[in-house]
Amino acid sequence: MLRLLSIELHKLKNSRASKVLIITYFALLTSIALIATIKFDIGPIKFHLADQGIFNFPYIWHFNTFITSLFKFFLLLVIVSMIANEYSNKTLKQNLIDGLSKKEFILSKFYAVVLFALASTIFIFVISFILGLIYSDYNEISIIFSDLEYLFAFFVKLMGFFSFGLFLGMLIKRSAFAVGAMLIWFFAETIGYNIFKWSFFKDSAVADNVYQFAPLKSMYNLIDEPFSRLNAVKTLASQVGEDISYDYGVHWYEIVIVLGWTFIFIYLSYYILKKRDL
Repeated sequence: MLRLLSIELHKLKNSRASKVLIITYFALLTSIALIATIKFDIGPIKFHLADQGIFNFPYIWHFNTFITSLFKFFLLLVIVSMIANEYSNKTLKQNLIDGLSKKEFILSKFYAVVLFALASTIFIFVISFILGLIYSDYNEISIIFSDLEYLFAFFVKLMGFFSFGLFLGMLIKRSAFAVGAMLIWFFAETIGYNIFKWSFFKDSAVADNVYQFAPLKSMYNLIDEPFSRLNAVKTLASQVGEDISYDYGVHWYEIVIVLGWTFIFIYLSYYILKKRDL
């Protein structure tokens, strides 16, 4: 494992574009701390976003993992470019000539995917922990370390998403087209979901039950939007007679679905490489 991972890290180290994207990605993850500095002082109206409870333990685990998961597109570019470069630079064929099996080649890419997801998760844990210690109104140990399942869901979500990117990169062999295919899939899922919901059943519950098995939808379902949990939002909703109480938990079956897709994407990537004439 370490040997295969070191091969990938060596390739990334020599790729200027990949280094720029990785640095940009982690810089964006760090920028979530800037949210704490947002203030509006307009006459008698004083608004400080950090005072709205977004950095309170344990809510911060939910909020930060949801927000930062939106930045995963930058690492997707790294993943698909890793594959595209293998074909354009002929390093894939050279690796196989040098004795690397096709299975080991795919595993080396998957290990890189896991490393990216794990590094992102640890990074978010550290940032969230520091922000929570500074701004949270609740600092009891039992509260601080509750709801950590959002971090695990974040890791699984990234691993599944990057595995999807790995599969598309292997299938298409061009990074720009692979990213385009991901966007097309996203729009196809979204449009298909709405057609299914409004044209056939006119029932979002039925559509949700079916589309929870779609790749991108299943990944999104791992971490629900956190904004309706804020007290200010709940108060506003109650004033207009709306009930916005949802189930925000991380469910085991949602984890299983995404892990299932991760396995499928990695296996299909291996199958494509195995059958392809290099």
